[in-house]
Amino acid sequence: MKTLGKKIRLLRHQKGWSQEDVAKRLDISIPAFSKIETGITDINLSRLEQISKLFDMTVVQLLTYNDTEQQEKYISELETMTKKLQERETEVIDLQKKIINLFEELRRSKVMA
Repeated sequence: MKTLGKKIRLLRHQKGWSQEDVAKRLDISIPAFSKIETGITDINLSRLEQISKLFDMTVVQLLTYNDTEQQEKYISELETMTKKLQERETEVIDLQKKIINLFEELRRSKVMA
């Protein structure tokens, strides 16, 4: 059941809802909903139907839900951020080289003066 809880948590995050939001919609306590997400509590069929309706899905869709599209989006974003980070690291190295060169120039000009 932990996998189902992870799916529910992922769907909740996609909607931008807090655990409190979903708990209110399901008319249960926040700790009760938290136990569903963490897999501590097994979900009965009526609760499963209630949750699937909340996310505009059938029970079968909820049980077989696999968000590969979302995972691909995260991987793409991660690759983009990694590329940007590498570019920034290159910029920092270039700036460090310039600072060293300017320092050396300043030192030479003081020695000659």
